[in-house]
Amino acid sequence: MGLLYLVEPVMAIYCFASFVSYPLMQQYVYQRFWQDEFNSTVYYDDNISHCETNQSNPNYVHQKEVQKRASMFSTTLDLSSLIPSLLMALILVSYGDQHGRKASLLLPSIGALITISAYCSVSFFDQPLEILYISSVFSGFLGGFATFIGGCFSYIADIAKDVQKKNIRIAFIDMILGVSSGVAGITSGYIIRAFGFKWSFALPAFLHLLNILYILFILEETVIRSEFQQNVLSKDGFRELFSGVFVLFKNASCRKRVTISLLLFAFMSYLFTNFGAVSLFTLYELDSPLCWDPVRIGWGSALSTFCFVGSFLGIFFFTRCLKDAYIIFIGIASWIGGITMAAFSTTTVTMMSVRLLLLFSAMPLPVLRSMMSKVVLETEQGALFACIACLESLIGTLTLAVFNSIYSATVLWFHGFCFLLSAVLSLIPFGVVWLLLCIGHQERDHVLLINEESSTEAES
Repeated sequence: MGLLYLVEPVMAIYCFASFVSYPLMQQYVYQRFWQDEFNSTVYYDDNISHCETNQSNPNYVHQKEVQKRASMFSTTLDLSSLIPSLLMALILVSYGDQHGRKASLLLPSIGALITISAYCSVSFFDQPLEILYISSVFSGFLGGFATFIGGCFSYIADIAKDVQKKNIRIAFIDMILGVSSGVAGITSGYIIRAFGFKWSFALPAFLHLLNILYILFILEETVIRSEFQQNVLSKDGFRELFSGVFVLFKNASCRKRVTISLLLFAFMSYLFTNFGAVSLFTLYELDSPLCWDPVRIGWGSALSTFCFVGSFLGIFFFTRCLKDAYIIFIGIASWIGGITMAAFSTTTVTMMSVRLLLLFSAMPLPVLRSMMSKVVLETEQGALFACIACLESLIGTLTLAVFNSIYSATVLWFHGFCFLLSAVLSLIPFGVVWLLLCIGHQERDHVLLINEESSTEAES
C-alpha cells in the first residue's frame, strides 16, 4: 500500500542515476574506441587530457576518428531502442488516466537498471560493445526516459488542480531534473577518477534499485481504479490503451486541436534544437582545443544546474507579470545567446561562461507543457502527456542521430557548427509561439477551451 503523494523523490533519484550514467557511458565508449585506435588508454594530468592539438601530427587524424566512431556508435545505440520506446511511451502514460500512474514510473526504472547492469557487465568482463544493443532494445520495451518523464508530469497534473499553479509545479519538476543532472555531472568525473569505470556503474544501478522499491512500496497512486478498469487484458481494456491520444484529438473542437498542435510543434522543435546541441557538449569538451578531463566535464555539467534553477526562479517571478508566450521568448533568446557563444569557445573560461548565458534557457519547455496541460480536461492529462512523451522519445532519438551525424561530418573543419545550427533552428519555436499571439491566443483561452469541451461532452 502506498503512503505518500511525493513523486519528487522518484524524479530526483531516477534523474540523478540516469545523468550520472550518461557521461560514464559516453566516456567508457570513447575509452574503448581510443584503446582500439591507439592501443593505450586515455590518461590525464592536471585535469587536462593528452589529446593531440597539432593538426599535422598523424595522431590528430586518429583522434578525430575516435570522435567519429564514438559519435556514430551512440547514434546507432539510440536508434536501436527507438521503435519500442515510442510504442511504450504512447501506451504507458495514456494507460495512467484510467489504471494509475505508477506503471509509467516503475517499468522505465526497471529498464534503466537493466541498461546500467549491461554496461557494468561489459566493463567488468571486457565484453564486446555490441552487447549493449540487446539491453538498449529490451529497456526500450519498458518505456525509457520519455515515458518516465511523462508519468511524472501526469502525476503532478493530477495533484495540481489549480491551473494558475501549474506553471510553477511543472517548472519545479523541471528544476529537480536540472539540479539532479548538474549534481550528477560533477559527481561523475570524481567517480571515474576514484573507482574507474568498472565500479562507477554500480552507483547508478543501486539508485535505480532503490527507486524501484520506493515506487512499489511508498509512492501512493493518484488514480482510483474500479474492477472493470483493472481488467487491462480484456478487449475493452486493450482497446483503451491505444485510443487515449486518438480520442483526445477526435473529440476536441477545431480551435482546441489547432492550439494543441501548435503548442506541440513549438515544444518539439525547441526540444530538437536544445537536446541535440546539449548532447554534444561532452564530445566537444573532450576534443581540442579544450581537452577536458572527466572532472572538468563534471564541473561544466554542474554549472548547467544554474540554468534550471535560474529558469525556475524566472518562471516563478515572470508568471506574476508576463504572459506565458513572453516567458518562452526570454528563454529562447537566452538559449540562442549561450549556444552561439559555445560554438566559438576555445578556452575553459569561455566554455564555463556559456552556462551563464543559458541561465533562462530551460524556461520554454515547462511553460509549453503547462500551457498544453491547461487546455485539456483532467481526464485527458495522461493522454496529453502520452502524446508528449511519444513525440519526445521520437524527437529525442532523432535529434541525437541527426546532431551526432552532423557533428561527425563537420568536426574536421569546424566542430562548433552544430551549435550554430541549433541557434538558427531555435527561431522556429519562437515563430510558432509568435503565431499563436498573432491569431489571438490569450491566457484566458485555456479556461474557455476547457469549458467548451465540457459543454460538448454534456450535450452528447
